[in-house]
Amino acid sequence: MQPVPGVFEGSANVVAVLVLLAEFGMLRQAVLRDQVRLYALQSLVVSALAAIVAAGRDVPELYALAGLSLALKVVIVPLVVTRLLRDTSEEIAGSGTLGVATSVLVSIVVAGFGFFAVGALGIHSRVLPTTALSLSIAVVLVAFVLMIVRRDVVSQAIGFFSLENGVSLASLVVAAGLPLILEVAFLFDLLVAVVVFGVLMRVHHGRTSSLSTSALTRLRG
Repeated sequence: MQPVPGVFEGSANVVAVLVLLAEFGMLRQAVLRDQVRLYALQSLVVSALAAIVAAGRDVPELYALAGLSLALKVVIVPLVVTRLLRDTSEEIAGSGTLGVATSVLVSIVVAGFGFFAVGALGIHSRVLPTTALSLSIAVVLVAFVLMIVRRDVVSQAIGFFSLENGVSLASLVVAAGLPLILEVAFLFDLLVAVVVFGVLMRVHHGRTSSLSTSALTRLRG
């Protein structure tokens, strides 16, 4: 008989499912602003998990991480991307290399591979929510699919940012006791990525009057 999941394990599993569903929503969404909103929602539940882990495992430093994550990923990053979209006046994501239905099917296969691959490793621990870890790997892989199949710089940026959410989710369920400085380093990397993608969006739109990356194929030798 399987033991009843504890509060932390149950919360981690629910958050992981919500994060994965939000990732699939970004993949299906054609409106760029809705992609940004889904990313903010995804980041909100990851920040909530940090607070749950802080309370459940008595790691008060994670409250600071939850606050920083909430400020940066739920407020600042969506505001910056939305402001850039307002300046470009583009609302629809660039057409993907695959159709929406095909992209979703590919993502389901990739997510299933990531989920069962972690299960095949035979990782078992009384304090490790293995299901949440498997789902976090699935989130990372689906984020890669989003970055690959979409041909606009905003969707690719959102895919990269949400990939970081998958990594954050994995770090919270695997090693919640990491020093705060390491957790903050992940957020600093995200901040650098926001600056880089922000500059890329402005320069690319200024030169091509579009956010589509299709024109970049001309750079191939």
